Amino acid sequence: MTSQLYRGRRARQILLICTVLTLLAGVIQAPLAQARSTATWGPAGAYRTQLLHFLVHVGPGRTEACDILGELYTPQTASAAHRVPAILTTNGFGGSYTDQAGLGVAFASHGYVVLTYSGLGFGGSGCQITLDDPTYDGAAASQLVSFLGGENGIAFTDAGHTLAVAGLDDVIHDAVDHDGHHDRYDPRVGMIGGSYGGEVQFAAAAVDPRIDAIVPFITWSNLNYSLAPNNADLAPGAGVTSSVPGVAKSTWALLFTGEGVLDGVEGASADPGRDVGCPNFATWVCPGIVEAGTTGYPSASVAADLAHASVASYLSRIQIPTLLIQGEDDTLFNLNEAIANYQALEAHGVPVSMIWQSWGHSSLSPAPGEIDLNAPDPSTQYETARVVAWFARYLMHEPVSTGPGFAYFRDWVSYTGIASPAYASAASYPVGTTQAWYLSGDGTLVSRPAQLTVGAQTFVTPPAGAPTSITSLDAVPGTVGSGVGDLPDFNTPGTYASWTSAPLTANLDVAGQPSLDVQLVAPSAALSEAAGPAGDLVVFAKLYDVAPDGTASLIHGLVAPARIADVNEPVRITLPAIVHRFAAGDRIRIVLAGGDLNYRGGLVPTLVEVTTGNTGQVLTLPVVG
Repeated sequence: MTSQLYRGRRARQILLICTVLTLLAGVIQAPLAQARSTATWGPAGAYRTQLLHFLVHVGPGRTEACDILGELYTPQTASAAHRVPAILTTNGFGGSYTDQAGLGVAFASHGYVVLTYSGLGFGGSGCQITLDDPTYDGAAASQLVSFLGGENGIAFTDAGHTLAVAGLDDVIHDAVDHDGHHDRYDPRVGMIGGSYGGEVQFAAAAVDPRIDAIVPFITWSNLNYSLAPNNADLAPGAGVTSSVPGVAKSTWALLFTGEGVLDGVEGASADPGRDVGCPNFATWVCPGIVEAGTTGYPSASVAADLAHASVASYLSRIQIPTLLIQGEDDTLFNLNEAIANYQALEAHGVPVSMIWQSWGHSSLSPAPGEIDLNAPDPSTQYETARVVAWFARYLMHEPVSTGPGFAYFRDWVSYTGIASPAYASAASYPVGTTQAWYLSGDGTLVSRPAQLTVGAQTFVTPPAGAPTSITSLDAVPGTVGSGVGDLPDFNTPGTYASWTSAPLTANLDVAGQPSLDVQLVAPSAALSEAAGPAGDLVVFAKLYDVAPDGTASLIHGLVAPARIADVNEPVRITLPAIVHRFAAGDRIRIVLAGGDLNYRGGLVPTLVEVTTGNTGQVLTLPVVG
């Protein structure tokens, strides 16, 4: 499983390769009680494969020609007289079409035509990396959809595009697309993939209404949040998009840059244009990374480019059934990104479900019985069963239940076999109730206002964005929260404030987004913030589980950076969502730190005072059970 999710070299060990006709009213509206509980997934059948090159045209006006390398999997039973649905899938960052072979084999042997392909700039495909921009990566995927729908002049057996392969005639066609228009080359097609191969599904669906269903794993909503998050004062309905620049991630950014450049060097012999300007990347990427590494935040122009490559900026164009699968153990694209996409799609009336799985970019392997992309099996794997049902419903048009609207993995639940018992489910997100823990002046967290005392803590943020903590490098999978190879999580005295609860008398289960409301006093920041983001106070909120022996664990290595534009006003910091059990006897701790190893912090050293002891300064936890 690990080799399927993460490549064996360099950063490819890091990123996941996961992985209708206006939908028939009777299928969409049929009550789930009348639907079958499982999709049809009989014995595997024979299939054939073919390695192909595709000539696509991308960019403004689609004037730039690119070669895409992919592999076609076709059931032996598929023909013009017996048409079947299709699935399109591509790799995560740094991968190739071969990473998707497990999906190709599984779905082709169960009645789907599957096309796996290497994304632009990766794995034998030409052109540069544009971060899943709809104008480039979305346009490329759209032309592969046309090939699946029967259009000629796209597929070839050679990289020189001289030996043509006819468009397919064995894929089901829909009469109209999701905009209600007829297209001669409109296949019944879904998409699946993880991380970089997840966002491209949004990009493709935004430019091509012929796509019928998508299953994006562990991907982003807004790259500004992914690469430079600001968790302070997020506006209601804005998801993870902030009007104030965020705080640049350092380790993830360095890794991505290095991996992309190395892929470009390897592919330059076939496509020298990949190494022009910013090697293997769109021209704005390299200057943007240098700039963010210097100032600690992206410029307005870079932020606009990141937004253009993010579904948050075009989500209103996504109108098709979407199964969002996001990782609880993920410091790159945390659960807040899936929440943002889920709530926006739900608000637009799009059929959407969301699964929070145990694993993500910060871990290598799913829990037993979740999924195995080398050998998908819905009878033994919970996530595989959900994916198979999604495609059966929306591509096969089988009257099958697609499962609950929201499900989340609980790592404290014991089970054997399929992971279903570890998943709690609900009709929709959010779940549970909120529970307040007030910040007391004596450094404690208390559950009742009557227990509050008034007091103050002070700390200093470091100069030049220096880290004040020692912790795991979050871009190295398998070390954050794994218990194996973790660096000790240590905050330098004098650079943080903290509040800790008394030992819990019973288990406390949390599922959702914690938030921290706090008032900070920083007179020098009140003056320097007039100069813009570079003068703003930057702090990092971190939630810990403290064991009875005093060991404090940063939950899944997750950190909430906050760039505070107006330090004179109270601030609400929305922490990354978690699923976690605080066991009886453990204590809850919230920390506000001045720096963090994995981020480029604030540039201006600042003395910060936090006076607590009133009900307005509170840690709110979403409690379930």
